[in-house]
Amino acid sequence: MAGPNQSQHEQVEEKPPIDDAELALQGINMLLNNGFKESDELFKKYRTHSPLMSFGASFVSFLNAMMTFEEEKMQMACDDLKTTEKLCESDVGVIETIRNKIKKSVDSQRAELKVTERLQRQIIVADCQVYLAVLSFVKQELSAYIKGGWLLRKAWKMYNKCYSDINQLQESVCQSALQDGEGVFSTDQANHNTLGGGAEGEGQGVTAEALGRLKGSVSFGYGLFHLCISMVPPHLLKIVNLLGFPGDRHQGLASLAYASESKDMKAPLATLALLWYHTVVQPFFAMDGSDSRDGLLEAKAILLKKSVVYPNSSLFIFFRGRVQRLENQINSALTSFHDALELVSDQREIQHVCLYEIGWCSMIELNFEDAYKAFERLKDESRWSQCYYAYLTGVNQGAAGDMEGAKAIFRDVQKLFKRKNNQIEQFALRKAERLRKTSPTRELCILGVVEVLYLWKALPNCSATKLQVMSQVLQGLEDPLHNGLKHLLLGSIQKCLGNVKDALQSFQVSARDELCRQSNSYVQAYSVYELGCMLLSKPETVGKGRSLLLQSKDNFTGYDFENRLHVRIHSALASLKDVVPQ
Repeated sequence: MAGPNQSQHEQVEEKPPIDDAELALQGINMLLNNGFKESDELFKKYRTHSPLMSFGASFVSFLNAMMTFEEEKMQMACDDLKTTEKLCESDVGVIETIRNKIKKSVDSQRAELKVTERLQRQIIVADCQVYLAVLSFVKQELSAYIKGGWLLRKAWKMYNKCYSDINQLQESVCQSALQDGEGVFSTDQANHNTLGGGAEGEGQGVTAEALGRLKGSVSFGYGLFHLCISMVPPHLLKIVNLLGFPGDRHQGLASLAYASESKDMKAPLATLALLWYHTVVQPFFAMDGSDSRDGLLEAKAILLKKSVVYPNSSLFIFFRGRVQRLENQINSALTSFHDALELVSDQREIQHVCLYEIGWCSMIELNFEDAYKAFERLKDESRWSQCYYAYLTGVNQGAAGDMEGAKAIFRDVQKLFKRKNNQIEQFALRKAERLRKTSPTRELCILGVVEVLYLWKALPNCSATKLQVMSQVLQGLEDPLHNGLKHLLLGSIQKCLGNVKDALQSFQVSARDELCRQSNSYVQAYSVYELGCMLLSKPETVGKGRSLLLQSKDNFTGYDFENRLHVRIHSALASLKDVVPQ
């Protein structure tokens, strides 16, 4: 009896296997509740334990890269994601049908692990492809967009396959429950049932609970996939469509909403993705073709609903600040960003995005001194785009009246310039060099501040009083080299103030200014775009407005932030599809 008893004893004493799904969700919730260090340590500890934990570690790496855009972190994220892919593919190979993998003789629990594990690995590989595509898109280069497109195509095929398999298994669970006399099928009932096995044992041992989690997992990737498509420049959309991509943004948002309510580890991430889209992507790219703020209502509802789960999360407080900034509640936004900053004293990446927003809110308020202090700290601490932060520091120092300090900073911009293929750094370098060589004045530095507020779509967040101050300063500038830019900015200010006639006149002057091509290559294209958008607001001028948008898209090339404008033009044209025959 000793042998069997000893064996039984050893079986009782044996520690149960780690619940990867629960542990991964715990790690992500740690991350969202300011436990960045603890989350990182947890995922690193179990990184090699399973593909799911490896994916969690890779996601943390990806999140750090997307918050900082530092080259080192972006490369590290790429390497980590590829490592996770290899771990998943080592035992997956070519995906065979579940029917051939499940046998009647296999223990039901073991069968469940086999089916769900294979589905899980496929979803993880697809997710890695999407994140690698996002990292490619950030580079804003033609080759990177094409590479990203192919990555998305691979991901999309895997999502479709997994989604179909999960739905089929869910139907089998439902049928089994009905055959067992359970009556009307419900998820709660199914959690206590396993399939008895069909003619070939298909789906044996798979619970509805496990399938529900996997469906949440695949829905996250599916939704994020659609939002990635919306980031692809419109002149590449035809290529994307030829590769077989759909582009239903609403379906993507609906899938993310579904994923956010699931029990999968990515549920909190789906919530963050929705907040990111509504408060960052949609306002910046004008995804609906206008300056509509409908997405902010969605973001506010999400923040309210999740406030119980994440009451002191720096990330959620950060997004609350984004909503407040977009609603022109700048003082409240500054309070939120400062609160978030205090909560992450040991998390550099979150600190930096908070500092960045503090700098922008200060510029919106024309508080140049606080703005240059925030950007100066970023210049010194960040390893990403230091020349860009240096340029922002310089123009705000000059706008605050410290011309000597501004000149010194403009000289440093060239030293800090590192990425020749980065549009933002190229822009900052050219602007700083021009100001340094022409002996900057306070008015020219304020022009520089207003320019970046315009390019980053922050002018609508400025109060009428601040906009009037900007207008007065710009009207006093008489430099012919800056005439086109001056009128583009004046037109944008008048548009924000609701002075349609004055705005149209300024945009027309700017669009006709050929000299601006030498010093501000983007001005004419953006001016024609602005004119087109304004004419879309009246039925009698819609045709002319559409014509100007097409002219802006087709007649200009090789200027600063061209892809950014193409995204906005595409969105504006897409909003007309039910109004103007294409």
